[in-house]
Amino acid sequence: MPQHGPATAETPSDLILTVTCETRRGIVAAVAGFLAANGCNITDSAQFDDLQNGRFFMRVSFRSETGATIDDLRAGFPDVARPFAMDFAFHDTRRRTRVLLMVSHFGHCLNDLLYRWRIGALPIDIAGVVSNHPTYRTVVEQAGLPFHLIPVTPANKPEAEAELMALVDRTETELVVLARYMQVLSDRLCTALSGRIINIHHSFLPSFKGANPYRQAFQRGVKLIGATAHYVTADLDEGPIIEQDTARVTHAQSPEDYASLGRDVEAQVLARAIHAHIHHRVFLNGTKTVVFPASPGGYASERMG
Repeated sequence: MPQHGPATAETPSDLILTVTCETRRGIVAAVAGFLAANGCNITDSAQFDDLQNGRFFMRVSFRSETGATIDDLRAGFPDVARPFAMDFAFHDTRRRTRVLLMVSHFGHCLNDLLYRWRIGALPIDIAGVVSNHPTYRTVVEQAGLPFHLIPVTPANKPEAEAELMALVDRTETELVVLARYMQVLSDRLCTALSGRIINIHHSFLPSFKGANPYRQAFQRGVKLIGATAHYVTADLDEGPIIEQDTARVTHAQSPEDYASLGRDVEAQVLARAIHAHIHHRVFLNGTKTVVFPASPGGYASERMG
């Protein structure tokens, strides 16, 4: 797969600045003024004031056109951030996020993500794939990726999670994706990976939780089924929602039809959630998220960073 390193002196750097703080007058002007003073040209900007809790969120895409490096900007920006008590981060768009995928017996999301990664539609570096079953070892290894079998039983769960965390640290994983990984994670692990572990839930939360949601939906005669991608927290399937979608169904369809349609929705929703996360468009906001839309060019404009 093609790799993308840091910008050279001859190539303007495409960068992103994310900001979160209490809402106050003058934040946008301060950010824009700093970027202009450092030879940067803003190419896209989005901001949101949450008036209910007084929080401000901002994402700015820009180009450094006169030689200011990302390190220069990081060093200079605290003077701007301090009066507003900003939490901020600068991101180089050519630096790919390192992602660890996890799967159990259902492979539709895994296969979809591997395909998107292979064609460059999902610009990530896959550190490997973890499973509690050997089912997808061949698929993963044929893709040229490391496969890590970590069996989980009630007796060995603490040791299995310790092995997983050691793998996350060793591979410098920045995002863990539960691509239909069907094990409940401990509170300790959820806390350790807070804000950097995404799950796909096979229902349109908060309805039809637990086992066999498509049969539950069928028995209730629903007209819409769906899927939800969310950050994982200690509260099972209650983490901040990143992305959701639905598919229309009718009385003439079976539970198997529901499941088939649902698998397609799950794969799309999970890919969109990962896409938003790696492009720094998702902000945690208490029990919710703020998710800024893709740039005006759509997903294709962000495809390769």
